Amino acid sequence: MSLEPTIRRFLLPFAMLLLIAITARAQLPLQLAECRLESTNSRGAIGAQCGWFEVAEDRATPNDKPIRVHVAVVRALRKQPLPDPVFLVSGGPGQAASDFYLSSYQAFETLRRDRDIVVIDQRGTGKSQRLDCNLPDELDTARFDRELLQRYTRACLNELPGDPRFYSTSVAVRDLEEIRAALGYTQINLYGISYGTRVVQHYLRRYPKQVRTAILDGVVPVESILGPEIAPAAQRSLDAILTRCANQDDCQKAFPNIAAEFRTLLARLVRGPITITIPDPRTTTPSTMKFTEAHLAVAVRLLSYSDITASLLPFLIHEAANDRPQALAAQALMVAQSIDDQVASGMHNAVVCTEDVPFLTSAALENPAIKASYLGRVMTDSLQASCSVWPQGVLDADFHAPLHSDVPTLLLSGENDPVTPASFGEQALKSYSRGRHLVFAGQGHGQLTSSCGVRLIRGFIESLSVTSLEDCVQRVLPAPFMLNANGPAP
Repeated sequence: MSLEPTIRRFLLPFAMLLLIAITARAQLPLQLAECRLESTNSRGAIGAQCGWFEVAEDRATPNDKPIRVHVAVVRALRKQPLPDPVFLVSGGPGQAASDFYLSSYQAFETLRRDRDIVVIDQRGTGKSQRLDCNLPDELDTARFDRELLQRYTRACLNELPGDPRFYSTSVAVRDLEEIRAALGYTQINLYGISYGTRVVQHYLRRYPKQVRTAILDGVVPVESILGPEIAPAAQRSLDAILTRCANQDDCQKAFPNIAAEFRTLLARLVRGPITITIPDPRTTTPSTMKFTEAHLAVAVRLLSYSDITASLLPFLIHEAANDRPQALAAQALMVAQSIDDQVASGMHNAVVCTEDVPFLTSAALENPAIKASYLGRVMTDSLQASCSVWPQGVLDADFHAPLHSDVPTLLLSGENDPVTPASFGEQALKSYSRGRHLVFAGQGHGQLTSSCGVRLIRGFIESLSVTSLEDCVQRVLPAPFMLNANGPAP
């Protein structure tokens, strides 16, 4: 999954995190030492035990140059932890597990009472030979240009510290299994979000006996080819948000024609950008920028990920439609900077150019819902252009084959998810004979932000059931809309 503004961020569709617990604390093949788990993208630090696990970049050539995968174990609060750890697998693809954990660690504190948490930066992310590129701002303001994108993609390939063919999910799950064994775990609990659900499910396919429970949050079905569904899903999410505004008296009064205002604003930007002056979101230094349709699309899509940020959309759209686009433009810049910091673009391409783009069909891309959406085909066109010069990597033959699992699995979806819609969860549920799918009304991508989601995850790991807890899903409500610069109605 995923965040992204303008042309280059359209190339980053997905989120992954890993948790583990440790049974043997002495004489581990993987040596750990006291450390502070830190991230340049999150404030603060968490005490942990850290170490490096060395693997071959090309597993078919074991003597090939090694990669060091970074592992951090956050110890359980109880003296004698339960023997089954929790792996948190983050998304992106391209987000480091350490970044994800540090930004959301409070959601996992109840799990940490009884179980250690192990955070592994998947190869190509974070401290594990991050595959990233310094792409120019030119890609942020330009309309889709296939040749320009291909040129910068080739330049990106030349910058990478590793061979991107060996950074796919098929390879990464083997790293994960070897680390599990090195740490001495017999069975583990897996939590995956967004792209991380793909990693979890492929691990389930390969190593089912090692998994005690699986939690899939913002589910990507194993058969799914990501790309064609993203634009229609984003449009459905926006429509639901604006419809909810229209059905609430306070919001409808403040923004009586909000859907029409969005269409008018989009049409205006299609004709040409608006030149504005705004403070840089980080330095506050005033700067001039051209606010484009790509900025609008990225800001709207990424603000749709969370009900909290979605509550800003009617106000921001209304302001922009009435010649005050500065606040919306600032949001576009902030999410762009956040993605640049968090998502390793080379690792992202290594995944999607191997696992998704080669399987895109003309029939899927000609879906009228794509053309009718505010995103249109710019994302899929950009992905195809970039992947046309990007090498395809290692892909297991059964990667997209149907999965049949009897591992207890909890699937969580947001009703208004703009990238992995609830229908994905229903489709994926067919893979699990002991699965349960819950949909959170009015919510977006990932359910860790609600206390209900946290309770469900903990309860499921403890008892393999959510029957006594799932009534809390009905009490989850989306955040109230912001009606003006002062906030929501009292």
